[in-house]
Amino acid sequence: MKNADIIVVLSGDGSGNRILKGAELAREGFAPAVLAANGGSRYSRTDSQLAIEFAVQHGYSRDLFIETNWSAQSTAEEARHTIGMLRSRGVQTVILVTSPWHTARAGRIYRRLAPELTFYLVGSEDPHWRLMDREGRKSFFLECAKTIAGFLGI
Repeated sequence: MKNADIIVVLSGDGSGNRILKGAELAREGFAPAVLAANGGSRYSRTDSQLAIEFAVQHGYSRDLFIETNWSAQSTAEEARHTIGMLRSRGVQTVILVTSPWHTARAGRIYRRLAPELTFYLVGSEDPHWRLMDREGRKSFFLECAKTIAGFLGI
């Protein structure tokens, strides 16, 4: 993997695996900062705040992270917000961190919305996906449905 201007961690991971993977990549020198994208909020806290706090509790510096506070109900909405922020910061190269089952679709969405930017996709650890247990099968089915819907434009 090549170095990038920034690491973007997509929201939607309740386990913290995505934010920890993004922080690990930054610590290893792949990019100077981690933008924690926001999908929504829970109990008056944004997903971005919760993810960053989780990473800080796991030994990463708060200064490593960029917090966001928009609301997005889909990967495409999240991408539009994120790309706007990336453009305003003059970013050219991005490492996108998401769950392994989400990398292909997320990559297509981000590349379609910002063809001038370079995106490298990294899948975080997801034990349900690896084992294909009940949660893994549900993720697989939902991702297939979202991929088909995206191709059909619905």
